[in-house]
Amino acid sequence: MLYKKPKNDNKYAWTNHVVGKMAYYKISESLVKRVVRFPNRIEKGIAPETTVCMQSAGSKKHPSEIWVMLQELDSGGQRLYSENQKPKTKNYKLETNRKKIISAWRYPGISKVGEPIPIPEDILDELTAL
Repeated sequence: MLYKKPKNDNKYAWTNHVVGKMAYYKISESLVKRVVRFPNRIEKGIAPETTVCMQSAGSKKHPSEIWVMLQELDSGGQRLYSENQKPKTKNYKLETNRKKIISAWRYPGISKVGEPIPIPEDILDELTAL
């Protein structure tokens, strides 16, 4: 099945990396957007200045999780804030700014809250090579 490449718009910027991972894990553009808009859990990403959102998927017999790594951008395409700075507004939400979708993956099983994010080795290798 061929997947069409998501288009960059005023809300989302898509990397080539995430397009390949979406095809590999059979994750659609609308599912990635839903995970970003309505996450069950939000964690700090392992890459600098990134956020990771998770939403449960699968069934009781075969549970899984969909994870999306993103970076907040301002309207000019620059990073919104560095790790040392606080968000620029008091009412900070993920919905307010443009998001650069970096990666997405499907984790088989249920990860534990507060433990390191379950990132597959191939994605981790590609992210550390950047």
